Amino acid sequence: MTGLVLKLAPRERLLINGAVIENGDKRSRLAILTPNANILRLRDAIHPEEVNTPVRRVCYIAQLVLSGDADPREARPQIIRGIEQLSQVLTDHDSRSQLSLATQAVLDAQFYLAMKSLRSLLPREARLLAAAAS
Repeated sequence: MTGLVLKLAPRERLLINGAVIENGDKRSRLAILTPNANILRLRDAIHPEEVNTPVRRVCYIAQLVLSGDADPREARPQIIRGIEQLSQVLTDHDSRSQLSLATQAVLDAQFYLAMKSLRSLLPREARLLAAAAS
């Protein structure tokens, strides 16, 4: 994650290589210079009880890698398999583009980028699930 810049709101928390960091009372900006640092904004975190859809499940596996709770070598095939399954359902151009980005990010061990790409599919998944329910 070389050159990642995080803009933090007051009191915002993030996880960096397993350590929870909390911002102070003012907005701030951090530059992360260490390559391959595992970073997760806690406001973006998916809680275990929220892992109730296919996209959320794949995002959650990537999140576990970022939090240090899953071995990247074991998670990689699970994420790739999940992306392949999602590509069977999410066939529009934008979804395919995000799934391709996520796949390449996983192959490059860039799990934050993979999670970010997959999270962009959550609104689309919600619409599809709502349409299927009605």
